[in-house]
Amino acid sequence: MTNGDNAARPKLPFLAVVALISCTLIRPSSGFVDVSGSNHAEEPNNDEHPSLPSASSQATEDEYDDDFFPPIADSDDISYFFSTYDLDGLHWALSNIFALSPRNPQNNVNKSIRRELSPKLVSRGGGDNYTTEYKLLHDLEQARYLARVLKESKPSVADYFQSTVIPIYEEVLKNIPPLEDLSRTKGLYAFTKADYESGIGNVYNKALYIESADEINPTWHTQNGGSLLNNQLDFEGIQNNWFGHGQNSPTTSTTSIPGALVVDNLLSTSALQTIRQLLLRNTHWYQTKTPLEFGKYVGSYVDDGLHDPLFLQLAKQLHESMPRIMKGHELKYMWAYKYDSEWESGIRLHADQAAVNVNLWVSLDGADLEVEGFGGGLVVFTAKPPANWDFESYNTNTEFVIDHLLRPTNFANLTIAHKPNRAVIFDSALFHQTDRYRFKKGYENGRINLTLLFGEMKMGDGDDGNAGRARVGQEL
Repeated sequence: MTNGDNAARPKLPFLAVVALISCTLIRPSSGFVDVSGSNHAEEPNNDEHPSLPSASSQATEDEYDDDFFPPIADSDDISYFFSTYDLDGLHWALSNIFALSPRNPQNNVNKSIRRELSPKLVSRGGGDNYTTEYKLLHDLEQARYLARVLKESKPSVADYFQSTVIPIYEEVLKNIPPLEDLSRTKGLYAFTKADYESGIGNVYNKALYIESADEINPTWHTQNGGSLLNNQLDFEGIQNNWFGHGQNSPTTSTTSIPGALVVDNLLSTSALQTIRQLLLRNTHWYQTKTPLEFGKYVGSYVDDGLHDPLFLQLAKQLHESMPRIMKGHELKYMWAYKYDSEWESGIRLHADQAAVNVNLWVSLDGADLEVEGFGGGLVVFTAKPPANWDFESYNTNTEFVIDHLLRPTNFANLTIAHKPNRAVIFDSALFHQTDRYRFKKGYENGRINLTLLFGEMKMGDGDDGNAGRARVGQEL
């Protein structure tokens, strides 16, 4: 953007233009939009497979061409819809983009509307022609879980996972070399001809099963007075804690860092259970990290499948409940991560491009082994990136950050132990990292966090980036 008159006119997001000219398109309440106008997927049939598009709510190919929707939504698109709380519009946009993508198994049948994956999705680990051993093991465990829990309610879907998906994953896993033999690719494994002959291209990183919150809990809109949040929370006190004045709220843990606080029991009991099921059941975990570089965790993103209306409603209710903290900060992004229980370290030192970070743990009660020295939570430091740094500088030059930003503060930090339904709300520019963890083995026992980002990052002043004060090593 240049100076002058143009600088005063914000760019209208592309999806905003799409929304303005697309009044004839149906805004679905959940699931895929059937952009193909087709209903002829192979087993399992659509009646019992909610991830496959249904002809009952469709925007057909004739209503727009292949370029009508962008290949991926960006943060400006998300913020545009959220700024007026147009959650239906945001869900409409995200679900249509997703339905057009290679994630939709229906597009394997109707290739005339198939798009290539966005390069952005591929570059962050969401490609469909490579994997890692831990990612494929996660997918195998999830397939086994679905085959078991859906056996009575959706037998043909359960049989599809048992007879088709699981054997493919098991066969391809045999072909992946040991991690030490993949040092050149930092742990990534490219699928081979033999893998494709086994059928991996038909199942890997596909939305094989998508179940909406409405299906899991049809009354989630009205339970707890319509609130997903714990109605016993004192949000006025929480906001006072954020700004560093007033008495600590009885619903927050003590913190001495303005701009960082902990809220226990953030969600209502029913909302927590529904979110857990969404994250355990839905096959929208497409991102893998290079394990020799970043560790072992899989990711799901709002612009790539994590767009159930419940998640969008949660963002709205958080935004409304903390108006002083959220003032001027629209929803920008959202993700969820699942961590490999065989590993002990999660996300390394970094800062996120947002003003407010809401990090919520939704792991099962009792899954955390609570071993001494393995808090399993989050370490939030009091230092910010300097104003003259770019994203790559402060998220890749770790040694420089440690030596020049953290060490001068004597590594002042707030260390928050993991606890189910505990949220850490903090200035997203503060450097932070996952604390070491140890969780029980088993698919349902993994460490899971849901993160919502609001607003634009506010970096530190000057060249040192130091911000905030804390007692060194304070632990909650």
